[in-house]
Formats: sequence, C-alpha cells, structure tokens
Amino acid sequence: MSKLLEEMRDLIRTLHYTYRSEEACLHWIGQYILFPGKRHPTEMELAEVSAFLTHLAVKRQVAASTQNQALAPLLFLYKNVLNEELPWLKNVERAKRPSRIPLVLTRAEVKRLLKQLGNRTGSNRVCFTQTTDEQVRDLLAQAAALNNESKNFVHSR
Repeated sequence: MSKLLEEMRDLIRTLHYTYRSEEACLHWIGQYILFPGKRHPTEMELAEVSAFLTHLAVKRQVAASTQNQALAPLLFLYKNVLNEELPWLKNVERAKRPSRIPLVLTRAEVKRLLKQLGNRTGSNRVCFTQTTDEQVRDLLAQAAALNNESKNFVHSR
C-alpha cells in the first residue's frame, strides 16, 4: 500500500470511522489514482477530479448516490490528508437521480386490485415501486384476465 493510502487509513482510524467506510474510501481513492494513469493526487488538479467524476456518471453510468460516495473520499483526501481545499466542482457531470412520481390509486382501484390478486402467492406477486399509472391499470386488467383463466383450471396440491 502506498504511503498516501496508509496515511489516509491512519487518519480514518483516528477518527473512528467504520471498517466498511475505511475500505470504501480507500477503494475510491485507489480508483481515482488509477484513472489518469497512476498519478499522485498532489500532481492532479481540479480538472482530473472533474474528469473522474464525469467518467463515473457518463462512461460507467453509476447512480447519483454512487457518484456521491466517490466524491466524499476525494474531498476528505484533499481537505484532511493533503491539506488542500478544492474549489466547488462546477464542471462535473453529475449522475441524474431518477424522478419518482408517487402513484395514488382510488379506493375502488385498490379494492379491485386486491380482489383480482386474491390469494395468489409466489411468482404472481407484483411490485409497484416504479410503475406508472398506465402500467398499474394494465396490471389490473392482466390480473382480472388471469383470475378468469384460473377459474377454468383445477388446482391440486
């Protein structure tokens, strides 16, 4: 392990961070050092930090939370280990957080959905965390069709 990473690990342990946080920080700093071709962070400028974070968002298509998890150790490294302040990172392409619009069903739709799903178990379970209104209505129609089809079969256990 390089002297820089050992120094960072010592500081993290002095601050009583969790082992998992330590490993994550060292992982992201290692990725950052390897990104431009094994250069020491003191030799890199804001452009390299921006390029690394933009690379994560654009080329590797990481989630916004992953990009933030990579940014935090970089800020920690420069501020606490190297004692350098990084100006605000304006030119960084930030990973986009997906917009999540809550879906609200009417009471009648909820009753119909629950009735159609009935006592189904196993692979017939449905997850509605990221569905649109149209998709839920389609699922209601599919559930109704499945319920009608299942009446024609004899179930044995």
